[in-house]
Amino acid sequence: MQSMTGFAAGQGSAHPFTWSWEIRGVNAKGLDLRVRVPDWIEGLEAELRKQAGARLIRGNVTIGLRLARDEATGGQRLNTTQMKTVLTAMSEIEHEAMARGVSIGPSTAAEIVALRGMLEQDEDLADTARLRAEILQDFQQVMTAFCDMRAAEGAALLTVLQGHIDEIERLVTQAETAAEARKPKARAAMKAALAAVLDTADGVDEGRLTQELALIAIKSDITEEINRLRAHVKASRELVSKQGSVGRKLDFLMQEFNREANTLCSKSGDSALTAVGLDLKAVIDQMREQVQNVE
Repeated sequence: MQSMTGFAAGQGSAHPFTWSWEIRGVNAKGLDLRVRVPDWIEGLEAELRKQAGARLIRGNVTIGLRLARDEATGGQRLNTTQMKTVLTAMSEIEHEAMARGVSIGPSTAAEIVALRGMLEQDEDLADTARLRAEILQDFQQVMTAFCDMRAAEGAALLTVLQGHIDEIERLVTQAETAAEARKPKARAAMKAALAAVLDTADGVDEGRLTQELALIAIKSDITEEINRLRAHVKASRELVSKQGSVGRKLDFLMQEFNREANTLCSKSGDSALTAVGLDLKAVIDQMREQVQNVE
């Protein structure tokens, strides 16, 4: 079982860059990935989405990358080959000018470096493929840490959910016992009501009256609700023992649990059975809150 809640952080470097990761996850109906990375690294966001999507099924997950560059390295570098070519050419020009008696003013370093081709873009910025590869490799470790935390949260959730299922099963058994205990009292009350009607009413169709009383008895019977609740308990145990994404199915089961508990309370007609039904609804509500975090 995996939880949708998780957090992971990490750091990496590839000269002259350093970076830090932060991945956060909370619950969601589906998979909602939010990726915040520098947009000048071509293809990085798309690949991060692909890799994260391959390991996650549900959750609102934010992936953040902060990238810094060592300012001492600068963004451009001197083309030494071009510099040597220019200086050789300048030397030849000055030599020829002196031979012809032509005066040429001295050149400054600033003028020389401003010449075309003297400065070139640093390879680290001009070609982002290597940097992207380093970042993606580091991302795998952070993503694994994030999934490990979700798994740890999932293990804790499993223990809590199993406890809720046990409690629901106990309350269903208690409801069944309370329903059996109310039968003599309900039967006596129904007979008394029937006798009172027959004594005070003339021309009552006893067959019709008996039929109506039978319908009332059927409507107050909670056998079907008890059976469905037991079936849901069994299905819940099977689901929580499975690997993979079971959150949606568990959420659906919680709706079914709640529906049967509501019907049980409406049919109870007995304070003891109603009390059990209310306890059952409370546990189901607690379990449903936990289920919202299951992937």
